[in-house]
Amino acid sequence: MHDPNMPFSEAEKAGLYRAIHERRDVRSQFLPDPVPPRVLGRLLEAAHHAPSVGFMQPWDFLVIESLEVRRQVHGIFTRENEKGARQFSGERQQHYRSLKLEGILESPLNLCITCDRSRGNGPVLGRTSIVEMDLFSTCLAVQNLWLAARAEGIGVGWVSILDQEELATVLGLPEHVYPLAYLCIGYVSEFLDEPELARKGWRQRLPLAELVHANGWGQEVSDDELRQALEDPCPR
Repeated sequence: MHDPNMPFSEAEKAGLYRAIHERRDVRSQFLPDPVPPRVLGRLLEAAHHAPSVGFMQPWDFLVIESLEVRRQVHGIFTRENEKGARQFSGERQQHYRSLKLEGILESPLNLCITCDRSRGNGPVLGRTSIVEMDLFSTCLAVQNLWLAARAEGIGVGWVSILDQEELATVLGLPEHVYPLAYLCIGYVSEFLDEPELARKGWRQRLPLAELVHANGWGQEVSDDELRQALEDPCPR
């Protein structure tokens, strides 16, 4: 049996950091190849091992293979995407309309990760002050699945341009269950060397050194070695 107190090997650490740095939000590169059930099982197991406040485990996983269901979800996306486009103007709107922002029909599998906001049987340890901790915990399940998928060579795309109430209706969710993440999942033709929105000039990654504060907002880091590491990180 594996000893959890054993330190990670250099290869294990390198693999973890590689998955983090090479994870991508995939929209355009999906292949039709099915995801084997055992691989999908490993991804769901990884998601299920995310940390959760009060160990409430508020997530459920809706595996969506039905083309009819996906067409209904794609219809919601199309309507909401048009609303989104109209919030921009001029060249920015044209740029927005040129972007591929989902792979609902192209990916072989869709997955909705939900948050059961009633789970925990009354007051939940750690959620008595910040009631959104169930939502935050479910986001960690999404990230676990995303990193595991990258390690398996599988792409994931989060479709956030959806009306959540309409989505809940299509999926038949109970009133207390919130559809937190609608994901497109599948093998891909390639993983881009940088985020797609960065490659297409929508936004670029912010410098890490500008985002780290010491002891209070706006206070610079005083440790020279840390400041250098933030300005010139060395990914594994």
